[in-house]
Amino acid sequence: MPYRPAFSALMAGAVAVSGLAGCAAAPEPGTVTVLNSATDTAEHAKNQRFFDRCGAESGLRVEQNSVPADQVSSKALRMASSHSLPDILELDGSELPQFAQTSGLRKLRDLGVRTSGLSRSGVSLGSFEGTRYGIARSVNSLALYYSPEQLRQAGVKVPRTWAQLRAAAKKLTGHGRYGLAFSATPDADGVYQFLPFFWSAGGDEARLDGGKGEAALRLWKDLVADESVSRAVVTWNQQDVNDQFVAGRTAMMINGPWQVPVLEAQHKVDWAVAEFPVPEAGGKAVAPVGGTVMTVPKSDDRERERNAAKILDCLNTPADQLAWGEAANNVPTRAAAARTYARQHPKLAPFAELVTTARSRTAKAGTRWPAVSDALAGAFQSVLTGDSSPGAALRRAQRQATAGE
Repeated sequence: MPYRPAFSALMAGAVAVSGLAGCAAAPEPGTVTVLNSATDTAEHAKNQRFFDRCGAESGLRVEQNSVPADQVSSKALRMASSHSLPDILELDGSELPQFAQTSGLRKLRDLGVRTSGLSRSGVSLGSFEGTRYGIARSVNSLALYYSPEQLRQAGVKVPRTWAQLRAAAKKLTGHGRYGLAFSATPDADGVYQFLPFFWSAGGDEARLDGGKGEAALRLWKDLVADESVSRAVVTWNQQDVNDQFVAGRTAMMINGPWQVPVLEAQHKVDWAVAEFPVPEAGGKAVAPVGGTVMTVPKSDDRERERNAAKILDCLNTPADQLAWGEAANNVPTRAAAARTYARQHPKLAPFAELVTTARSRTAKAGTRWPAVSDALAGAFQSVLTGDSSPGAALRRAQRQATAGE
């Protein structure tokens, strides 16, 4: 989810006004309110079916208030100012630290929400400074999509390393088609796609100029210089990348499981998913884990908090997570459910494997993440447009991130 520069200022103002504690305008007894980003009609309906069933088990009614993803945090801050926060606040995982640092969220431990058996990535996404404030029903990450037919025709094997990726992309390029596509926009989409390369190379968001991350920028620069990747990637978001793949204008792409419904609905291009390529054979890919986390804002009404906890517990049983993961094309965060998901959906198994090593974008940076994200975006944009070398770009990014803290 894109970071909004005014967010920190808005947060400070909301905290000064209300401390983020909702204590008035309570809903009717027995009603649990949820603020989320499920504005898509189908997603909203799917959510409601899960909410209705879980509510019925505890004699509760669940009401969703859905707004666009980039408006959830600002909506929550306005509600905090008027003491009307929902019982459950569903945030993008990258935004959780901004709320948790205000002490306006209940610790899941204090609510008795069951968190045992969560994958490491699931724990990372819902935590701030070692404390769990949010729980994700499912998560996503990135992998390599490819067209088996196009690779077969070109005599190319599925690339496992960066060297193989570059060679394959070059061989697959031609006749109006690029070998590879990814998003390099100067926003959350581009940064999310850059992180698997940066982290897998040993890059450290706490020290952008540490040297190891330069290899990731060099790879991106080389791919564009080879003309195996379009120079237009600096303007393509992740949906644009998928559009290029479906249109047959790229043989491979970096993307997430949220593209599966579109891919399954078309018949122009066959597709498969492979694990994320690594710098050297035998290495482990480290990718960002994405998704939303459900949190419980502090309230003066402990009964409301207990009711919210009941809904969270119900939604996050292994069976419910598996069902939701299948509905949302995401991987459950209960490790056992994730393994079942991989067995039952072998085509998407690479995503299930990847989230075991994936981590939250804010795991190290915490509330500094927005500044780090903006700095990384500036770095790869300057390199891909030919304005800077990888080393110079990351040194400048470190200065920018430090100044923006």
